[in-house]
Amino acid sequence: MGLALRELRRRPSRFTVATVVLTFLTLLLLLLGGLLDGLYLGSTGAIRAQQADVIVYSSNARDSFLRSRIDGELRSVVEGVDGVSEVGGLGVLLLGGEVPGNDEIADVAVIGFETPPRGVPDVPAAGRAWADERLRDAGVDLGDTILVGPARSPIVVDGFVDDTNYLLQGGLWVDLDTWRATQNANRPDAFVADDVVQVLVVSGTGDLAGAIDGATAGATSTLTRDEAVTALPGVREQNATFSAIIYSTIAVVLAVVGLFFSLLTLERTALYGVLKAVGARTRTLFGGVVAQAVTVALIAFLLGSLLALLAGAALPAGIPLQLTTGRFAFTLVALVVAAVLGSAISLRRVIRIDPASAIGSAS
Repeated sequence: MGLALRELRRRPSRFTVATVVLTFLTLLLLLLGGLLDGLYLGSTGAIRAQQADVIVYSSNARDSFLRSRIDGELRSVVEGVDGVSEVGGLGVLLLGGEVPGNDEIADVAVIGFETPPRGVPDVPAAGRAWADERLRDAGVDLGDTILVGPARSPIVVDGFVDDTNYLLQGGLWVDLDTWRATQNANRPDAFVADDVVQVLVVSGTGDLAGAIDGATAGATSTLTRDEAVTALPGVREQNATFSAIIYSTIAVVLAVVGLFFSLLTLERTALYGVLKAVGARTRTLFGGVVAQAVTVALIAFLLGSLLALLAGAALPAGIPLQLTTGRFAFTLVALVVAAVLGSAISLRRVIRIDPASAIGSAS
């Protein structure tokens, strides 16, 4: 293994091609993963922040917030179900908002709530909101009045919260009365009465989903929080598509490492024959190949990570790229595993090297 690492240090040009290719594959993995994380986190924050056990939709809503309507009578039934300890209303309205000093319209999600989600303070006063940090990129500042929708409904920003967006639109967390007033002023075709919310967020014990849907005689469709996240439009499809591309890229990394070190082993046949002749074990020789592959992968990861960070800083704020620590860790592990498996392809060739024939063919 020491000989293998010494070769890396003294003849780095021999590994340049593999390092460059793996660096760009690392960059691709990180950018794809960053886009996947950005789309997922930016679309689902408002749901993931909920501290409830289940989310209750009306049965005809097809698990969509925007289609769902639950009135006061149906809410009373849910509140009376055994095991239910807390019920809160929730409503979401997707509109554009005029930001002071900014000519571009910001995409906002006006979210009315009763039970504060994780990271969101108490319910604000009427006409006021907690804004998600995403809206800072649109020029929103503390105390700004955002004019929402075609009716230009005013909402004043009292402070900022983090990771609470809905479908890539910046969250504006308001009380339910403000949500209803904004909904009715800007979407009169989807008018909501004073006791109506879109969904209920429910905490409790036991099989809440089955108990609630049974008590309402099928008038509701109840999902766990995780199920509600994957029910959001496009989330499941995005995850499946990007994951397929990411794992295909990892397979390419494995193929690149395997091909490179197979060719390198072929070039070293005579050298391995000499080393075997003087007592070197096959596992020692193969350990050197693995050490070289892992070292090349680590160098490529460092270079690719640097390029990804530079790309993330250079890209416009509108591109939902989010490079998380978890994504870097996943990419590092994937590269190392692919390097080990790829280098293992050369194991059969190393095992089959006969010292006498290898030295004889070299001479």
